[in-house]
Amino acid sequence: MNTSRRGLIAGALGVTAAGQAAAQPAQRRIRAPRDFLWGTAISGHQSEGNNINADSWVRENVRPTLFAEPSGDACDSYHRYEEDIALAARLGFNCYRFGIEWSRIEPVQGRFSNAELDHYARVLEACHAHRLKPMVTFNHFTTPIWFAARGGFEEADSPDLFAAYCGRVARHMGGLMHMATTFNEANITLLVRLLSGGAPPSPQVREMLAAAGRSIGAERFSSLAFTDPAISTPLLQEAHRKGYNAIKAARADLPVGITLTTQDIQSVGDPALVEAYRDRLYGAWVDVARSHADFFGVQTYTRFRVNESGLVPPPQGAEMTDAGYEFYPEALANTIRWAHATIGKPIYVTESGVATNDDARRIAFIDQALDGVRACIGEGIPVHSYLYWSLLDNFEWTSGFSKHFGLVAVDLQTFRRTPKPSALHLGAIARANRF
Repeated sequence: MNTSRRGLIAGALGVTAAGQAAAQPAQRRIRAPRDFLWGTAISGHQSEGNNINADSWVRENVRPTLFAEPSGDACDSYHRYEEDIALAARLGFNCYRFGIEWSRIEPVQGRFSNAELDHYARVLEACHAHRLKPMVTFNHFTTPIWFAARGGFEEADSPDLFAAYCGRVARHMGGLMHMATTFNEANITLLVRLLSGGAPPSPQVREMLAAAGRSIGAERFSSLAFTDPAISTPLLQEAHRKGYNAIKAARADLPVGITLTTQDIQSVGDPALVEAYRDRLYGAWVDVARSHADFFGVQTYTRFRVNESGLVPPPQGAEMTDAGYEFYPEALANTIRWAHATIGKPIYVTESGVATNDDARRIAFIDQALDGVRACIGEGIPVHSYLYWSLLDNFEWTSGFSKHFGLVAVDLQTFRRTPKPSALHLGAIARANRF
């Protein structure tokens, strides 16, 4: 089972690669809002490499495991961050969304590393030097090993531990951030349960987590994606609220938002099923976003088709991505409209992307997704960014390095970065600030 949110989508629907669909014809371009953010998104663990104090590092390196391969050096972005930031700027982007690693900053409970805090401050300074506005994600799925071993976000005091980390980071380098989010896709546990049809973690998952616990001498090992949502979701929501408040206490003027996985839900049966499935995917996160977020991050990859029995496969002959789910860039506009109508906060597209080895299809995906963003702005919806996932072909969780979302190819031996035509295409759009 692939435990990335993109892989989860494919695994749950049981789909395989299919034929290619033609791109929609180009439409007239209009100017984007003056302060529109164009950029890419990337996470720490997936790109930095050797994140040895993280829970994912343990799960990748035990047997049995769900991971096709370990992250290892990944893209070595921990050392090559300035090269990546400079490349993003040269391509024409003005924003860089990246994740900081809790496991590096607090490798032992209560002991914060000033050296690692300084490292991430230097990353932020590099963004400013290259005129990129940094958007920082405080948690992108991974947690410190000590946190996983004590029960993770299934323990009652986990919100306080997360808030302490958020406050420490914000006090050290909050002044260098342009924007921040607490969790990446805070509703990931609800997505996992939705795609599994409500089933608990599989025997393979339980065996991996048991092996992870044994490898570090712990009686338990909690992994965020496989927690019981009835337990973890309220704690994650309180962690977001407390983390939001801690960041604001350190820097009141810093915009702090929340991102959710926001796939486009469409009913092929009773229309009322749409709201029923949205409730299963979002639950009370909608209220949390309304009360404790300065903006809302939309992260859309495809659509979910549902009927009275559950999720159904894409239509026969639909184009599929290399990650195994439907190529459906139109989903982005639909989720933007839902977020605007439901949450009512400024909207930022914090992730939109496609797994493919055919870069012409990546260009087509980008163009069609941007057609939707343009239409939403024309309807008066306050959309303020388009951040593509991802700058680099990086470590895609249980799929390893086999799925390529990046605008830039990475040689995993030499770490040479090679921009694809899609990088130049989106960069030119960003530079012109036109859809």
